Amino acid sequence: QVQLVESGGGVVQAGGSLRLSCAVSGVFFSTYAMGWFRQAPGGERESVSAIDWSGASTWNADSVKGRFTISRDNAKNTAYLQMTSLKPEDTAVYYCATGPRSSLGIGYRQPDYWDYWGQGTQVTVSS
Repeated sequence: QVQLVESGGGVVQAGGSLRLSCAVSGVFFSTYAMGWFRQAPGGERESVSAIDWSGASTWNADSVKGRFTISRDNAKNTAYLQMTSLKPEDTAVYYCATGPRSSLGIGYRQPDYWDYWGQGTQVTVSS
């Protein structure tokens, strides 16, 4: 059974930092790319960051570039999203996703590229 469990969300003031974690089990984590998405109330699920199976290739949305860093530890089956200089517009439920591809191919910014999803963790940034 595939499980993705996000943690690390919470309430933070603007300018603060949070680190989200996504613990993965039930798949060969080290062979799969990982993605982070977010969804604000009333909004669509949008891609935030992504990383290939090795960590050599990463991507960040323009809205978070220079502030968010995606990484992974294949020995711990865990992916991370380090978020700094947080803004109120970063407020959303954050989801991690994985499988079944190892690289960031065509369409990786779309939710249907990914097979497995976590339940999400709330991030609230107060002004």
